[in-house]
Amino acid sequence: MYSIEIIRWKFNGNPTEIIDDDGKDCYDTFNMRPKKRRFGQRFFQSIVLNLRWLLPGIGVKRWILLILAGTTLLGVGFAVLILDVYRTAPDTWWLPIISFLSLRFIDRTLRGLIFGGAGIALIIVGFIGLNRTLLRPFVRPGANLIDTVSEYRRRERGPRIVVIGGGTGLSALLRGLKEYSRNITAVVTVADNGGSSGELRKSIGILPPGDIRNCLAALSNDEELLTQLFQYRFAEGAGLNGHSLGNLLITALTGLTGSFEEGVAEMGRVLAVQGDVFPSTLHNVNLCADIQLADKNVEVEIEGESQISGIGGKINRVWLDPANPAAFPPTVQAILGADLIIVGPGSLYTSLLANLLVPDLRDAIRASRAAKFYICNVATQPGETEHFTCNDHVRTIEQHIGGKVFDLMICNTNQQGILPKGIDWVKVNPDEEMRVPVYRSDLVDSGNPSHHDSAKLARAVMDLYLEKTGPLNTKEATSQL
Repeated sequence: MYSIEIIRWKFNGNPTEIIDDDGKDCYDTFNMRPKKRRFGQRFFQSIVLNLRWLLPGIGVKRWILLILAGTTLLGVGFAVLILDVYRTAPDTWWLPIISFLSLRFIDRTLRGLIFGGAGIALIIVGFIGLNRTLLRPFVRPGANLIDTVSEYRRRERGPRIVVIGGGTGLSALLRGLKEYSRNITAVVTVADNGGSSGELRKSIGILPPGDIRNCLAALSNDEELLTQLFQYRFAEGAGLNGHSLGNLLITALTGLTGSFEEGVAEMGRVLAVQGDVFPSTLHNVNLCADIQLADKNVEVEIEGESQISGIGGKINRVWLDPANPAAFPPTVQAILGADLIIVGPGSLYTSLLANLLVPDLRDAIRASRAAKFYICNVATQPGETEHFTCNDHVRTIEQHIGGKVFDLMICNTNQQGILPKGIDWVKVNPDEEMRVPVYRSDLVDSGNPSHHDSAKLARAVMDLYLEKTGPLNTKEATSQL
């Protein structure tokens, strides 16, 4: 004998019994009816979901209409042939069959609607099925095909953005901007001479790949395992001197392709990068600085990007050696064709100015008709910008490149977190006349207060770009215009 177990629970508000007993059904057919309703709802939702292919901006409707036009012409031609056969053929056994299949017993208008509707439905179902089959290998597991195509098309139509900077600040901004546009160009300096990049630069003679590696990882379409592998850094003493795997891969591709820029482009294709990463110049340049030592009234000349911020003191001036390197031509083309040019965030002297001191690049920025934003760092940087205000950052850039260049400066207002020792918030001095209009908002990463939050910063940049001269005042953000 089998024991009888009765379990009660609520289904759509009604009590239901499940009886586990030999020789009896394990379900109540009456109470299974709601499942049929759920199937109908799912079917209706599926139809509605597939109709989203017809939404504006996806770029599908034009091809559906073209397919419909072609199918209609094919159907008309086939119908003419059938009609000719039907009218000229003698009485045979198959004529009544054709008459029945053509629904002659129904009014012609209704017949046209039936055949036309069925044809359109079959074409749409076939089109959707074909797209699913062709695109499924390129869609992430769990992602919706329509949403994937729609997002791709939206970003494809995004503004052409050029971002000039370096370090973690630039990577954070790129990570946020790629959600709004695929037309992004990151411009980075090649004056780095420290760490893994510096070692490769000295031993192999290639341009430093460090900042380029970080930008490629930030713009990658897949920031999961592949990007983590790309950013993996070998431990000291492992025989690879603390090199990152990405730097080594870029170096290897440079050797395989014969040029640094081609190696970077190939690495971008491997990582499915949404945009481009260009060096400011292909020349082997060094960053030099005049620094007034903190404990002595002495000015010293320092050569090398990694030594400038480590010596301590006030940086009076920086320059490139050689002084007039030619800019990378695609970089100049990207700047001249940009809708929006963003400088920062990043180290003021060793990242931003190291790019802006390239004469052709600086002239291209001035000549470009794009909107030009400067993003001020959240916190000061030891050895470079101690005690700097937001205005000091812009003033320093203008002194080095000569004259005003920015339309707007974006600054952070959230200064509630705890910063590491030796670092202070970069603030707007209320008693100081601002050199450019200022937009202020909460842009801080709550988990790392000394850095920008990718999503917040990108959203602020895109809102400002879309508004352009529109109102900037909100409860969360204020502006001085």
